[in-house]
Amino acid sequence: MVHKKACILIVEDDPRVLRLEQLVLEKEGHAIIAASTGEEALEMLAEVSPSLVVLDIGLPGIDGFATCQRIREFSQVSIIMVTSRDFNEDKVRGLEIGADDYITKPFSPNEFAARIKAALRRSNMGGVDDEPTIQVGELFVDFISNRVMLENREVFLSDTEYRLLCYLARNAGRIITRDQILERIWGEEYVGEDHLLHVTIGRLRQKLDDPGRKPRYIRTRRGIGYSFSLDEDSDQYSPGFN
Repeated sequence: MVHKKACILIVEDDPRVLRLEQLVLEKEGHAIIAASTGEEALEMLAEVSPSLVVLDIGLPGIDGFATCQRIREFSQVSIIMVTSRDFNEDKVRGLEIGADDYITKPFSPNEFAARIKAALRRSNMGGVDDEPTIQVGELFVDFISNRVMLENREVFLSDTEYRLLCYLARNAGRIITRDQILERIWGEEYVGEDHLLHVTIGRLRQKLDDPGRKPRYIRTRRGIGYSFSLDEDSDQYSPGFN
């Protein structure tokens, strides 16, 4: 649960959408600053350090993709991209250039609030990479001793399975594309070898007692990639099949 109220930058040129987002977030007690263009957002980020940026793709001037790229040149602030275009290509592109999540218009206030809450929870973790362990429910990953425990028993993983689990866990809550995983775990020459990844994910899920239809830990985002859940009871990312 996120207890600390945050400063959130909304970058949105549609006044109606901006007002909805403001109402939802102000109801949660967050402080809101707003920009209607990418250029204005970059100027604000040079002066303030928000906890989160909610960034529309279809902006006048430099669009959301270019704005995201510019932000990533100097900041690691969490970014949620907002788009009215329900194309996987746009979603993947946003994630690959540094966005942490996305949401598609139209969205409900509850869905929007849930995504914001999850993003703030991730940013308030203090950096998973700095943590020696991760525990989600009965699953315990010790990065120091290279051990994985499930319900008080050790899970024996191959080197590849262990590195895959660690990579997902160190990016807990974030959607990682298939090509990003393949390049990081296997190498750039394996990009596009989706079958290799699917098989390894299947083996890892089997060892973690994490069935594909109702996964507790490794969630599938249909057509895009995978994420490691911060909460085994969370339904933040709906499972799908590739």
